[in-house]
Order: sequence, then structure tokens, then C-alpha cells
Amino acid sequence: MVLNKFSLEGKTALVTGCKRGIGKAIAEGLAEAGADVVGVSASLELEGSAVGQSVTALGKSFSAYQCDFSKRDLLHDFIKQLNADHPVIDILVNNAGTILRSPAAEHSDAYWDEVIEVNLNSQFVLSREMGKSMLKRKSGKVIFIASLLTFQGGITVPGYAASKGGVGQLTMALSNEWASQGINVNAIAPGYIATDNTKALREDPNRNPAILSRIPQGRWGDPEDFKGPAVFLASDAAAYMNGTIITVDGGWMGR
Repeated sequence: MVLNKFSLEGKTALVTGCKRGIGKAIAEGLAEAGADVVGVSASLELEGSAVGQSVTALGKSFSAYQCDFSKRDLLHDFIKQLNADHPVIDILVNNAGTILRSPAAEHSDAYWDEVIEVNLNSQFVLSREMGKSMLKRKSGKVIFIASLLTFQGGITVPGYAASKGGVGQLTMALSNEWASQGINVNAIAPGYIATDNTKALREDPNRNPAILSRIPQGRWGDPEDFKGPAVFLASDAAAYMNGTIITVDGGWMGR
């Protein structure tokens, strides 16, 4: 039965940046499909988090960790602890990210370095380290969260655009090496979604209507819109999907 291919029973998923927004919705969606969840964010509550409560209410386990992905030494510490606590991660969702807005001529080294470290460098390091055990098992799913700015340049976010362009290339690069080893590496590119990262745009009296006028579906996306695509890419239903970037954008890229 085809619906059985979407089941994640018996799987463990690591979701970064899961405290709120898209990451939280994805963690909940994976749990709804049967996966146990390991969650990590810079400020995730170690007990009693909203995402943890949602996951455990579904009868699945939730393990919470904190990690500042802008600090490479803290990332390595987290990976060491993770490997000790959860030696088998079947699904990795690289969702943690940040955005810092400033015109290119005023975009400081500090802005650039922080965004590239969180959005690209840390995702490579985490994927590399989780990938090692996936390669040994010849099984695993890696899902990156890309962006419309994987394809477009954006305005006043040069570091973010560069990082998300890199995420798209990294998705394909890892897929080229790992697809033959039983590991599916793909990405989801969100359009304009109502999250903390887009608060400034949604409150801008000029940008908000301009953005909405270009979205064929006529609305900002919701984090809930990512449950289905994430479950699909994490499941056996996507067994022949490799190096693909799925846009979830209300039709923006087709305009």
C-alpha cells in the first residue's frame, strides 16, 4: 500500500532550529508520521518546550538540546554528545538558520560571518558527521532547508542569499557522493512564510503588498505547509529522489 511508504515508524529524526516556525512544524509532522524526534536550537527549553509537548502528545519520544550554531566549538561538542546519546540518526533536517538585513555596502564582516557560519558551515559539518554513520549503515535521509534565495539574489540580505545558494549546491554535492550509498539528500525551498524571519517584511507597508501581489496563491505560507513535503522526503516514498530542491512557495517561482 502506497501510504505505508510514508510511515516513519521506528525512525529517529534530528531537527535543527525546531523551537518555532518551520522547524517546529517539521518536527511535529515527522512525529505524526511515526518518528521519534531529537530537537536542537540555540534557545530550546531542555524540558517543557512547546515542540516537545507536541511530539510526546503523539506518543513519540523527544530529546532536547541547546546549541549555538554560530560557534563551531559548541557544534562539535553537541555532535559528540549526540553521538553518545543517539548513535543512530535516520533523518537529518538542517533547518537552523538566521538572517541579518543590511544593504550590501554596509553589510559588515560580523553580519556576513555569522550568517555563513549558521546557515552553511554548520550545516556542512553536521551533515558530514551524521553522514559518516549513515554511510556505514547505507541508509539515511538528509533534508536541507533552502530558500527562494537559493535561486534569486534578494534585497539587503547578501550573506543570507550567498548562504542559501551554497545550501543548494551542497545538497547536490552530497547527493552526488551519497545517493549510491543508500542516502537520499534533498532540500525544501520555502517561499515567503509567516515566521519570525519575515516579520520585518510582513510589517513593511510597501514590501508586504508587493510580495503578495506576486504569489499566485495570494497568501503568505504557513509553517504547517512544510509537514507534508518533509515527511515525503524523509520517507521511503521518496526513495528515488536525490539532489532535488522542492519549492514550497505558493507558486512564486512559476510566476
